Amino acid sequence: MFSNKKILVIGSNGQIGTVLTNKLGEKFGFENVVGTDLKTPKISTKFIFEACSVLDKEKLLNIITKYNITDVYLLAAYLSAKGEQNISKAWDLNINGLLHILNFAKDKKIQKIFWPSSIAVFGPTTPKDNVDQYDVAEPTTIYGVSKLAGENLCNYYHYKFGIDVRSIRYPGLIGWESMPGGGTTDYAVDIFHKAFKNKKFTCFLSQNRILPMMYMNDAIKATIGIMEAPTDNIKIRTSYNLSSLHFNPKQLAQEIKKHFKDFKITYQPDERDDLAKSWPQSINDFHARNDWGWEPNFNLSQMVNDIILNLRNRYKNN
Repeated sequence: MFSNKKILVIGSNGQIGTVLTNKLGEKFGFENVVGTDLKTPKISTKFIFEACSVLDKEKLLNIITKYNITDVYLLAAYLSAKGEQNISKAWDLNINGLLHILNFAKDKKIQKIFWPSSIAVFGPTTPKDNVDQYDVAEPTTIYGVSKLAGENLCNYYHYKFGIDVRSIRYPGLIGWESMPGGGTTDYAVDIFHKAFKNKKFTCFLSQNRILPMMYMNDAIKATIGIMEAPTDNIKIRTSYNLSSLHFNPKQLAQEIKKHFKDFKITYQPDERDDLAKSWPQSINDFHARNDWGWEPNFNLSQMVNDIILNLRNRYKNN
């Protein structure tokens, strides 16, 4: 497949990267997509893979030069719960990795960047419901602090150097293709695997902890959508609010019980519940819808049905 794009996905083994890299390959040709991560994937890939850390500036530049990379999707990050245990490493990876890529673009090594932010940029002083694009952002986790700093770096590099960098604030993401990766919202991934294994699920969030969430299919749609949007349509160069679903663990469990009537769940809130408590319950994403046509496809019931269908095939084949 001919494409004038040469795409690099940094963090291609992660929860998002696992899905995004393959979707980009299907759209633009696997020969035009390169994935990087710290370790070689456990299963063979159709796309090109190079083992590399985003903090290894020299090796990363060699990969960009070797494959004539035009577009970079930078997904490598220390997530919320994991970051609280590794503050210095979280800042280093989340900020210095971004700086490497922004500087490559400044030096005309690449043309376009996608970098995800998060609802973790919001904090206890943010309104809980229907959070506006420009509501107060005073995060209380190093993950949120680094994401907010990264948003401002993206904005600065765009206006100072003309860098075409695009970003969305991911809500909690739910997918079936990979296992949990250390995020506070990852309960909504693990819960499905416990249901299939007939195991009781112990949730680390309280049963009524409502959070903004999104099915991975919609997250990938938004990610590719904002990157493919005309430049003039991208009005916000910090990061766009993005919304789809909002529910609590009890509501998700009730949907799962429609498929697994004997499924059991208990609640033992821990420090991750304290993190989640500081975040909004719902997000207003008017600007993403208005500027570049964002619109989600899945409601809660549709998402649960699709995940169970795919996991049933996976468990049956294994």
